[in-house]
Amino acid sequence: MIGDQRIIDFHGHTGRQDTYNMIDDPAAILHAMDRVGIDVACLFNIFHPDGTTGNDITARFVAAHPDRFAGFAYVSPTMPEGMVAELTRAIDELGMVAIKLYPPYTKWDLNEPIWHPIYEFANERGLAIIFHTGTDPHSDPGLLEDCAAQFPNANFVAGHAGNVAEPRAAAIKAAQTYPNVYLETCSTFRTPGVIEQLVDEAGADRVLYGSDIALMDPRAQLGKIITADISEDAKRLVCGGNAARLLGI
Repeated sequence: MIGDQRIIDFHGHTGRQDTYNMIDDPAAILHAMDRVGIDVACLFNIFHPDGTTGNDITARFVAAHPDRFAGFAYVSPTMPEGMVAELTRAIDELGMVAIKLYPPYTKWDLNEPIWHPIYEFANERGLAIIFHTGTDPHSDPGLLEDCAAQFPNANFVAGHAGNVAEPRAAAIKAAQTYPNVYLETCSTFRTPGVIEQLVDEAGADRVLYGSDIALMDPRAQLGKIITADISEDAKRLVCGGNAARLLGI
């Protein structure tokens, strides 16, 4: 915790990816969370385009540790016929609290119409959607401006906040333009001053801490926020206050 604020990690994975030594072990994730002081980790599984397979894996993690894990539903427009039905199941039956999308695994820019049934679903229910964003053209965070304008009751989160300078600037601009765009902090590019930039330019109430656990070590990802030259109030918002508000947890 930071003061009385729980630390909520907005970006975590279930599933195994040997290439990057990413394990699928809730005990290891909990150990890492406890070592760094993360109270709740938001988890999703992006490795199964049907959605159902990965969502069931995520749901098992959450069911075993409901006080420590929150589940995000994953679907893919590569299997469009089942997207809304699977989202309905994941939210209403499995108790998931938000949506994760991964445009690099598709051939469509994130603002193209094939994604719209997902956005309509989130808009109707006031849900948050977190995207992988970065240099991949399908994942350009500037495209979130189109989505935010068309679906104002959904909240659009730029995962990694674009990751590097040019897409990060586009992510910040989207957040400055639309109140339903947020920026999430996890990144393999730990540019000095990036947390200060996100908070100063987008606002402390629009930035969300994420670590990419179990793909990445959460210590450096949280440390760059704890040591950032921002106010203690801003740190509380970034590390959990904003996530608690968005997710209702």
